Amino acid sequence: MTPIQNLTLPVILSGKDVIAQSKTGSGKTVAFGLGLLQKLDVKLFKVQSIVLCPTRELANQVAVEIQKLARFINNIKIVVLCGGMSFGLQISSLRHGVHVVVGTPGRIEEHLRKGALKLSYVNTLVLDEADRMLDMGFQESVDNIIETMPTNRQTLLFSATYLDTIINITQRVMRSPIMIKAPLIHERSTIKQYFYETNTDNERMMALRLLLAKYKPESSLVFCNTKRDTQKVANELVYYGFYALAIHGDLDQRERDQALIRFSNKSVSILVATDVAARGLDIDSLDMVINFNIAHDNQVHTHRIGRTGRAGHFGIACTLYSNRETYKLDTLGPGDDISLDSLPSKHYLNNPIKKPPMVTLKIDGGKKQKLRPSDIVGGLTGKKKEIAFNQIGKINVFSQWSYVAVNSNLVKTALRKIRYDKLKGRSFKVRILS
Repeated sequence: MTPIQNLTLPVILSGKDVIAQSKTGSGKTVAFGLGLLQKLDVKLFKVQSIVLCPTRELANQVAVEIQKLARFINNIKIVVLCGGMSFGLQISSLRHGVHVVVGTPGRIEEHLRKGALKLSYVNTLVLDEADRMLDMGFQESVDNIIETMPTNRQTLLFSATYLDTIINITQRVMRSPIMIKAPLIHERSTIKQYFYETNTDNERMMALRLLLAKYKPESSLVFCNTKRDTQKVANELVYYGFYALAIHGDLDQRERDQALIRFSNKSVSILVATDVAARGLDIDSLDMVINFNIAHDNQVHTHRIGRTGRAGHFGIACTLYSNRETYKLDTLGPGDDISLDSLPSKHYLNNPIKKPPMVTLKIDGGKKQKLRPSDIVGGLTGKKKEIAFNQIGKINVFSQWSYVAVNSNLVKTALRKIRYDKLKGRSFKVRILS
């Protein structure tokens, strides 16, 4: 077990309310997932557990994880209720009977208001990434949702940081909760931190380019404090030839989905994000984190850099700061964990920019067309054997379309095989996502 699982699972199974502080990627979904599944009455087709998440991406990720945990229990029904998805289809799923609802506060509140969702049988409420949910302005929606539930339920609150807003909600909706804090310290052997002083916008952008040019990370996350800076930084990186995308609250759902898909399947090397947008990212390994803007406090900084150096892998965390922010450095970690360094030589900018190893293809067919990941793999690897299994990356199948990552050297071959060799005996339109 991970530390957060080891600390929380016995308390959760005992039926007590829990306030747990742990970073993203610590394994908390397994802890509360096992807890809520343990209490389900499978024969009762009523909503018995509800998980509130700040973003659609996190909600989908949580639902998939709970589905995996429930695979040995027959006939468990889990539904995701988020914006950007068909309201009618969600109503249809609810009418057929559901055990577990995972979703965002806004869409769940809308279903409650229209009478499509009833929560009178709920015995477990989970507030996942509660700090970001409240930061995003969901306080009123969360309160309205909780008012419709039984008071004798179990409430589990998970948060990366423990702010005043969290304290306020715990006092109002929880019963004698047990406070559990998982270790937030990262092993110094796996994450090396570097700090660079940059005092103008031009210096900061130059520093970012130099760091990316020197280390050539296959996968890196750049943090900005505002949505405006996030898009501006991504645009400038693209201008200078880097393979970068932005993710922030002003993007529509399709743009967010495609950005996350391309980053997670390694067809884009750099994702520029705000702290809120980066929550719930399902990233297996991250070579490098760069704080383009220094974090507002130590907890946020620790949460950011903890996305690299996971599972024993070595990671690099670089932070850019101005001379007016020097006082913040002492709060970001022990002195021997901080290295004030000089920026790399500008000669690194003469080197060619590293190209991502994969390219994403979008196929105009998905679950509605009975298309499965195995069909896509079979279509790409079949017949002349021009594409090997290990040259295919992640596959994401949605309702009307699918995405598949293929080795960048085999794009033309993959396009031809999908268009003309057919999948499941059918030809599908396909294009490069760029």
